[in-house]
Amino acid sequence: MTETHAPEQVFNSAFETGLRALCALSAGYPHEYDIQQLLAFDHIIVHSSDMPDGPTSLHPPVQQRNGELLVRRPLIQRGLALMEAKGLVATRVSNAQILYVSTDLAPVFLDSLVNPYLKKLIGRAEWAVSTFGELGPNSFFNVFNVAFDRWSTEFQISEVSLERAYR
Repeated sequence: MTETHAPEQVFNSAFETGLRALCALSAGYPHEYDIQQLLAFDHIIVHSSDMPDGPTSLHPPVQQRNGELLVRRPLIQRGLALMEAKGLVATRVSNAQILYVSTDLAPVFLDSLVNPYLKKLIGRAEWAVSTFGELGPNSFFNVFNVAFDRWSTEFQISEVSLERAYR
């Protein structure tokens, strides 16, 4: 009897979110970032056009992107653990928080990637870190506040659409 396995999730897998975090860490090297900052970078990298004067987003706009923030944190943590296991990311505990930094292997690995999407991903990460990297540990909240009004509007529109659908 052969074993059957569920297909590996490609989008928003630990590998994909880890790769995005690695791109942000590499772009910000030698700075260290906590999980909140990396969560903010992840959103900015994927949905860059949500930000003022941001480049075109890597992924198409979907309603209720705010829900992504709730599910993405554990994905990013698993992705960072994967990148750390491969020697691309290092961690350090400071003041009861974990900080992440890319290793010397990260730029070598990223430079070896030739896929056009990945080149865009690296470019968005460089833009995100150069634009928002100095916001400090509260960057997650700053990013959330920038997008909050848009998300509130999307939620209200979606809520009205659902109400109409169930009448």
